[in-house]
Amino acid sequence: MVDFSLWDILRNLLLAARWTVALSLIAFVGGGLLGLILLILRTTHSVALQRVVAGYVQLFQGTPLLMQLFLAYFGLALFGVETSAWFAAAAALTLYSSAFLVEIWHGCVRSVHKGQWEAAQSLALSFGEQLRYVILPQASRVAVAPTVGFLVQVVKGTALASVIGFIELTKAGTMITNATFQPFLVYSMVAILYFAICYPISLYSRVLERKLNVKH
Repeated sequence: MVDFSLWDILRNLLLAARWTVALSLIAFVGGGLLGLILLILRTTHSVALQRVVAGYVQLFQGTPLLMQLFLAYFGLALFGVETSAWFAAAAALTLYSSAFLVEIWHGCVRSVHKGQWEAAQSLALSFGEQLRYVILPQASRVAVAPTVGFLVQVVKGTALASVIGFIELTKAGTMITNATFQPFLVYSMVAILYFAICYPISLYSRVLERKLNVKH
């Protein structure tokens, strides 16, 4: 057993928490950009594109994130593509996030009254202009709060990246536990750090919802 002081444990967990935050931001931003592209494809009048996006969403929502991480890390190696735990975790979480974000945003777009679509069409706007100037500005007011709230799920999802060797908060907690044999203390501190990251995001999501006054 290695003799770690309380400060040593906390310091190492804080160092690992940086990678949890970094991975969460990469997955959230990457998933958001990909989700926006998928949203545009899903709102087109092409039935084929709508079905492709719907199938994509069902695939990533219907399979465990853990399996997606395994496939991203070990699956690429079967094709001779060497990948790091960092790249595999970022790729898997980005795809996972995009599937949920496009579903959230699609619901928000559908919440816009169809009269707004008709009004935009009557102005002879193209499909892209309808989305840019009429539909998305209204849908975004509804989407902001659940989108920010989803970031909490992304942060917690990064814990699964530990199974492919990515050293984030949970993995660091396991490594410190193996060295100190103090699982209750270490994992309690891990849980507190996750709470410290996630609670402000959840609180901000509720503040945004009240501020935007969406229900009115």
